[in-house]
Amino acid sequence: MATVNFSVPPDVKEAFDKAFRRQNKSAVLTELMRQAVDERRRRQRRAKAVEKLLTLRKRVRRVSDKDVRTARRRGRP
Repeated sequence: MATVNFSVPPDVKEAFDKAFRRQNKSAVLTELMRQAVDERRRRQRRAKAVEKLLTLRKRVRRVSDKDVRTARRRGRP
């Protein structure tokens, strides 16, 4: 296992120690780090999906109201 050192403000350390006083702090931090990595990946996937949608939107031909009305009158295939 790797050893990691972080500097945190004293009030954060005190709050963390109080909140997780009877738990293995290394296990808690490991789980929090995993959650942070998962969240970062989700955000990146979302951003990529939004970018794809916006790019697709730019390439799709806009349909006029007249075209929509005509399609409705003719019936859809």
